[in-house]
Amino acid sequence: MRDSNHRTGAAGKLPAIALLAVSLSACSGQLWSPTRPAAPREKIAASDWTYRIGPLDTLNIFVWRNPELSQTVTVRPDGKFSTPLVKEHLASGKTPAVLAGELETALADYVRDPLVTVTVGGFAGEYDDQVRVVGEAVKPAATPWRQNMTVLDLMIQVGGLTEFASGNRAVLVRYAAGKEDEFRLRLDDLVRDGDISANVPLKPGDVLIIPEAWF
Repeated sequence: MRDSNHRTGAAGKLPAIALLAVSLSACSGQLWSPTRPAAPREKIAASDWTYRIGPLDTLNIFVWRNPELSQTVTVRPDGKFSTPLVKEHLASGKTPAVLAGELETALADYVRDPLVTVTVGGFAGEYDDQVRVVGEAVKPAATPWRQNMTVLDLMIQVGGLTEFASGNRAVLVRYAAGKEDEFRLRLDDLVRDGDISANVPLKPGDVLIIPEAWF
């Protein structure tokens, strides 16, 4: 079942997902379809994805030979941060290397030949780089995607299935190239029966929807 109010883009996905989660019990029969394809098993190659800074990430900014300019800052919810010499700089959506280059340019007005290194801690990431679980998980949540992450990894993070979950009717929603695809999952087989063949790789932006069992 697709939410009729679905909108493209990160800002539009979250309200649609939230509404879908609320209505899972009422429409779980429509959510699952035996004709929906099984989730694909291909992984993202390491060369095809690079971590991008997101809101609430912690940035360790090191300015060589200028310890007074070296800072540890948190990216605000608007994606920006401030330092004593760099005001209101946008970090969200950029790689650490790109941000370091921008800071070198900004600091060049105050420091001769600045050399900046940016490292990231407290990873949150961009919204499009997170994966989410809604419905009958013990602890539904959004979490940063990481290399080689699988459905089993995500289910461990959210505490597994509730006793009311219909895991084999779960759906994986994937946004790619401006379109939405839906795949069936076998979470009961994976989580409750230990069938590792039901485990599949995840991609950034994936959403797992777990409906309630019929009674």
